[in-house]
Amino acid sequence: MQMLMPEPQIFVERTLALIKPDVVDKEEEIEDLILRSGFLIVQKRKLQLSPEQCSNFYADQYGKMFFPNLTAYMSSGPLVAMVLARHCAVSYWKELLGPSNSIRARRTHPYSLRAIYGTDGLRNALHGSLSISSAEREIRFMFPEVILEPIPAGQRARDYLNLCVKPTLLAGLTALCKEKPADPMTWLADWLIEHNPNKPRLHHQITEEEHQ
Repeated sequence: MQMLMPEPQIFVERTLALIKPDVVDKEEEIEDLILRSGFLIVQKRKLQLSPEQCSNFYADQYGKMFFPNLTAYMSSGPLVAMVLARHCAVSYWKELLGPSNSIRARRTHPYSLRAIYGTDGLRNALHGSLSISSAEREIRFMFPEVILEPIPAGQRARDYLNLCVKPTLLAGLTALCKEKPADPMTWLADWLIEHNPNKPRLHHQITEEEHQ
């Protein structure tokens, strides 16, 4: 009986990551761990939120006993906001963070980022979006100038590849096979740059004044 394999699809998610005020001095070290874990840092900025802005960001936590301490902590100094992208970014980032309480994280997930950099249940070093929808909201909050367009998946992704990518790539691979260069990857990269159908074409008309 022939097994039907699902067609490959493109899924790229984005999530928000925050390096909280008490560990901003570990920024480079944490970013290195993020990159080595397969994430791409799409956007990054350092900022300091007011207590009011923190209240708006954590509006879903309003009314809980820890809310005043949370807003005071998050507005106590500068933080680093990053948009991370990769396959299943939301779930992978949550897994890398570990439990929200750093004391518990050290018991159950000793290699997680919150276990390594966090202090307790409040000062847990890092933030991650809980879901794709909350990631979109939080990214818009921290990066209001960014336009988040839905990333194509399924049939839309296949249509995009068939229309915009495969024709040029097929022509490039055909030329590569004919040329047989010593460094095929570099040759193909240069060929694709040169034959990019979307590359701007600059036409400069020589005027009579330029002749004279």
